[in-house]
Amino acid sequence: MLGNGNRRPAPWQGEHSPLAKAAQVADNESMETIYLDHNATTPICPEAVEAMAECQAEYTANPASQHRPGQKAHKRLEDARERMAELLGAELTGTRGDRLVFTASATEANNLAVLGIPTALNGKPESVLVSSMEHASVIEPAEWLLEQGWRLDTLPATGDGVVRDEMLDELLTDQTRLVSVLLSNHETGVIQPVERIAERCNAAEVPMHTDAAQSVGKVPVDFRGLGVSAMSIGAHKFRGPLGIGALLLRYDVDIRPLMFGGHQQQGIRPGTESVVLVVGMLAALEAAMKQREENARRMRQLRDRFEAGLKKGFDQLVVNGLGAERLPNASNCAFPGIDGQVLLMALDIAGIASSAGSACDSGSVELSPTLKAMGLKPEIVGSSIRFSLGTTTTEAEIDEAIHRILAVLDEMGSGRD
Repeated sequence: MLGNGNRRPAPWQGEHSPLAKAAQVADNESMETIYLDHNATTPICPEAVEAMAECQAEYTANPASQHRPGQKAHKRLEDARERMAELLGAELTGTRGDRLVFTASATEANNLAVLGIPTALNGKPESVLVSSMEHASVIEPAEWLLEQGWRLDTLPATGDGVVRDEMLDELLTDQTRLVSVLLSNHETGVIQPVERIAERCNAAEVPMHTDAAQSVGKVPVDFRGLGVSAMSIGAHKFRGPLGIGALLLRYDVDIRPLMFGGHQQQGIRPGTESVVLVVGMLAALEAAMKQREENARRMRQLRDRFEAGLKKGFDQLVVNGLGAERLPNASNCAFPGIDGQVLLMALDIAGIASSAGSACDSGSVELSPTLKAMGLKPEIVGSSIRFSLGTTTTEAEIDEAIHRILAVLDEMGSGRD
C-alpha cells in the first residue's frame, strides 16, 4: 500500500491529466470566460438596474406601514404586481381575480405550490403526481410528502424528453390532489405539453402547477391560456435581480402557507415585500417581453450554429432532446467516450462556463435525473453537458466557444476525426 506521501493522483490530476492538458488550450491570465450557463442565472439587464436605483431612492418605507410614505410604497408595490400579472396573462381584479404572490425565488414558489396546494383542503395524506423530469425544488417537496404518508406518482418521459401525458388516464385518481409538470425543462430546454395536461386536470377537477422559470421571456407564456392552477417564475432567469420569484394562483385555488408571522400577501407568504426587487423584476419582465421574439430568433440561430460547429468537429456528438420542441437558447450535448464531470472542469479551465445539469445540483456527481428519466444510455447521460445561451451571447463568442471546446476534446484524447 502506498503511503500518503505517495498517493496516486486521481485520473483528472497530475501534469498529464485531461485538466492539465485543457489548461494548455489558452492562456488563462488573458483569456475571457465565455458564459454559456444562462439557464442557471443570466446577467441583470440595464433596465432593471436603473429602475431599482430609482426605486431605492424614492420608496424607502415599509409598504405595510399606514403612514403616507408606507402608503406610497404600497401603491408602487401593488401597481407593479398588477402590471406583472397582466404581462403573464393573469387578471388580479374582479370577483374572479387571480393572485400573484412574491417569494424569494422560483424554488420557494415551487415549494409553496407543491406543499401548500395539496394539503390545503384535506389533512389526511392522499396523492400527488409529478413528471419524472422536474426540478429538485418540485421533486424534493413531493418526496417529503411521500415521507409523510402521501402517495407519489410520476409521469414518465419519452427519449426526446417529453412528458408522456397519455399516462394521465392511468395515473389520475380520485385521491390526486396536485399535478405538477414543468413548462420547459431546465436541462434540455424541451417544452412540455402543459396546456394539454392542464385541460385534462381541469376536467378531473385536479389542481395543476407548472414551473415556468425557464420559459418566461424566452417563449410565449399565458397563465390563463395555459389553464393551469398555479405557475412559478424566478426573476434572475429573465435578467431580473436575484432574490425574488413569484407564484401565480388561479382565483379558485386554495393554498396553505408554509411560513407564519405576518399578514402580507393575504397571509399566503408573510414577510415584508421588497419594493425594490419587485420593481426590478417588473422592469426586466417588460424588457424581456418587448424583445422576446427578436431575442428568441437570434438565440436559436446561435444555438443551431453552436451545435452544427460541434458536430462538424466531433461527429459522435449527441444533442439530447433534438427531436422535440426546445427553448431557443438551450443545448444539452453528450460527448460519448468523455467523462462529463472531467469535461466540465476542463471547459472551466479553458474559459467556458457551462454545467452538467441543474445549477442547484452542480456540486453533485450524481448523473442527471432528467436524462436518466429519458431512458438514455449511461454513456450518454455521463458525458452530457448543458450549454445555455443568453440575450447577451454574441456570434463571436459562439465561434470561439466551438474552437475551445473542440481543442479541449483534442487535448483530452477524444479520438475525434
